[in-house]
Amino acid sequence: MPVPSISTIKLIPSIAGKLALAGGTLAFGSWLLSDIVHLPGGGAGFLVLGAGAWWLTRPSKPASFSEPSSIPGWIRRCELVLAQFSELELSMGLDGLRSPREQELDCLKAQQAPLSVGVVISEGATHPSTPELQAALQGANPLDLCIAKPLPVVADAWSWPQELEPLDVILYGLPMPLRAADLLRLEQLPTDRPAWLLIQDSVQDSREARQEALSCQLPKPWCDRLLFWSGESADLRRGLSPVRRHFAQPARSREITKQRLLTSLHRRWQAELEQLRRERFRSLLKRSQWIVAGVVIASPVPSVDLLAVAVVNGLMVKEMAQIWSCPWSSDVLQVVARQLGTAALGQGVVEWSGQALLGMAKLDGGTWLAAGMLQGLSAAYLTRVVGASMADWMALNAGVAQPDLDDLKRQAPLLVAKAAERERLDLPGFADQAREWLKTHRYAGA
Repeated sequence: MPVPSISTIKLIPSIAGKLALAGGTLAFGSWLLSDIVHLPGGGAGFLVLGAGAWWLTRPSKPASFSEPSSIPGWIRRCELVLAQFSELELSMGLDGLRSPREQELDCLKAQQAPLSVGVVISEGATHPSTPELQAALQGANPLDLCIAKPLPVVADAWSWPQELEPLDVILYGLPMPLRAADLLRLEQLPTDRPAWLLIQDSVQDSREARQEALSCQLPKPWCDRLLFWSGESADLRRGLSPVRRHFAQPARSREITKQRLLTSLHRRWQAELEQLRRERFRSLLKRSQWIVAGVVIASPVPSVDLLAVAVVNGLMVKEMAQIWSCPWSSDVLQVVARQLGTAALGQGVVEWSGQALLGMAKLDGGTWLAAGMLQGLSAAYLTRVVGASMADWMALNAGVAQPDLDDLKRQAPLLVAKAAERERLDLPGFADQAREWLKTHRYAGA
């Protein structure tokens, strides 16, 4: 008898585990289809649920989103966002919003501004004089020197002025000892931004000790960007030598700045695009949830008809994929919808919504809800929560060629919990919609 190889021995537990998982899944699926969903034909349901289990447990491809690493790559990505804006605004009946964005991108692509240095301090701090800075920064390439207004030490937000965004380099003058306002402001400055911290220290012998003390207070990326000067012009030029070296290759400096500005533009456009997508999605969700409610009310099954919910949610998800420009197949979208729906059922969304609606009691003009009405509203609420969690997941995976379904399994409970909490806070809004829908449904039935 041949002796199994090491690789064969390693495969045996894996195969046994998958067979046990498949058997358990099929057994659970048979009970679910017969006792919960009330579907006839246990054998067919057995096979369908088994196929779904295989799809959910199969190895998934990792997310393949990659950030552009060049200016042409970022320009193409911004142009893609412009096309998505145009398509979404057209479907929403909006017009005239794309042209300003096109102009903004064209201006950025054609930008040929001189190299620039911005000098920033907070109130109460000091910086070298303009002639001293000009002499210290003088090199082979001309520079524009921009002295910003002192930043307030008392503020509601610690963001940096927008006027500093297009500058190539920032010199941030820090007073000694450090203040809380300066540290809070420094936390809002991206570490990938070309910037240095300018610190005046009149005693050169103490700089090493001062630098060691600052390293304990400052975020780690900034510890290597400390520039000391004693107040003398010659010492200032020596201290600013890293800044002059940064500008030694002007083409590279301009490329770094333009790529950073394109990245920032893309991030801002994505936020605006997400707002439009959410507006479009809310109208789709409102329509879908009441279709589900009507189907459940008309169904003879004396419980929330999960099959009807799944079918309508599947149609809703396809339209959501168009809103978020997701290139995924229908099979993947159905898997995502089922995964989130299962997580919502596991967290008791249907039970909670039924209790909440009973607590509100008089949605229909002062009369108690009939059982069918209550089931329909519970199903509509389930659709609302699943749709909201699906929107969050699509927003997180925007631009991903192939989603990571294994990661979805891990994230589904948290996505559903967050969506359920948001919708719980918006329950009065759902109640107003339900009241209008019930009136329409009652009149249509009459």
